[in-house]
Amino acid sequence: MNIKVLKEIFRYPSVIAGVMIILCLFGISIYAVVTIPYNKAISLWRGSEEDWYRNPKNAAPIWYNWFRSDKLPETIVINSENNPEVTRTVTNTEEGRIITITMPINFNYDGFPNDISLYFISKYDQNPPFVGMTWIAPDGTETHFGGFSISQKFTYRLSQDQKLTRTLSNMVASKGLFVDLENKNVSTAVKGIYQLKIEVVTFDKMADSSIELVVYGQLAGWAGTDHMRRDLGIALLWGTPIALLFGLLAAVGTSISQLIIAGISTWFGGWVDIILQRITEVNLVLPFLPILIMIGTFYSRSIFVILTAVILLSIFGQGIKTFRAVFMQIKESPYIEAARAYGASNFRIIFQYMVPRLIPMLIPQLIVLIPSYVFLEASLAILGLGDPTLPTWGKMIQDAQSQGALYQGWYYWVLEPSALLMVTGLAFSVVGYTLDRVFNPRLRSQ
Repeated sequence: MNIKVLKEIFRYPSVIAGVMIILCLFGISIYAVVTIPYNKAISLWRGSEEDWYRNPKNAAPIWYNWFRSDKLPETIVINSENNPEVTRTVTNTEEGRIITITMPINFNYDGFPNDISLYFISKYDQNPPFVGMTWIAPDGTETHFGGFSISQKFTYRLSQDQKLTRTLSNMVASKGLFVDLENKNVSTAVKGIYQLKIEVVTFDKMADSSIELVVYGQLAGWAGTDHMRRDLGIALLWGTPIALLFGLLAAVGTSISQLIIAGISTWFGGWVDIILQRITEVNLVLPFLPILIMIGTFYSRSIFVILTAVILLSIFGQGIKTFRAVFMQIKESPYIEAARAYGASNFRIIFQYMVPRLIPMLIPQLIVLIPSYVFLEASLAILGLGDPTLPTWGKMIQDAQSQGALYQGWYYWVLEPSALLMVTGLAFSVVGYTLDRVFNPRLRSQ
């Protein structure tokens, strides 16, 4: 591709935009693979809520607040260890010790959190520690609750404490602790710095306890979370290299195979041409998608198995007919006759004199095919036939559909992968059709 052709290609502003988008997609792919290795991504995506316990369920992305006048709360995580804002005092007693931990919570949001949880990790010999808590509002109002024993690993969810709910006028803790109950103002959250004072009474002088407070907001992460608290950003990031790899391998494998088969069919003619053309015609009437569904249902949903099946089913496609029509003209060219005259072998003529002539025609078609296979992979995943181990765009949409995301108002869950699919298709299509216009003499004059 010489400089003149490049200048002709980039004469179209749409190509520049398409190339920039494609480069961004490849950049995202490299970033995802480098920052989140494959094994880690698979482990996180297949993990349980224990891997994502700091995330709220079905939380919208944090950029929602950019477009809102009333700011929704984000998740606040405070750990009693190595946090300079947390005060910790230890008082020794005859039987053990009293550990007092005070956590400041800077709450400047208009909405209410989804939940509040405390995660205790304690060390003791025999008798478990006893915990009491005091919630101090910005105006100094105190709410006492707690009064229970904790094990070595203990989780306390304030919303499940029925006694605390009754104390808060039958409101869940995530709302009742942030409103002005004295003035009966329960519609809006009171902003300011709250404090959670925790007293851990131990019955062992060597006992200790660390605490992690998680105030679950309505927003989390740049992509939001799903019903399993997973960060959807992982699926968006890793879905990019998976989609591009699937589309690129399928398009390259299919296009090059069709070009070679068409060249062999045209050059040898006779019974070779008849057999290859009949196989192509039979393959064209086979139900492509149902066959893939059968493979995914009865054999394997591995993305490599599906990719292999896609290539095999697409090799004898319509492209063979198109390439063959062009090869019929090239076969009669004078330079082909000259090659035969000096004794060039059949495969030398096919691979060195015929096939290279169609490369300019192949490249635009190959680029246009990439988004088709990207959409195919996503469609199979939406039908429940995607690789269950991989975080992909189609799997995101399938999970959102199964959880009724659109009916629950979790639009981000569907719109984010859908937008990436549309942008990917648009970028490759724009570049492909422009290359076709540049390389095809008949379109160039239009």
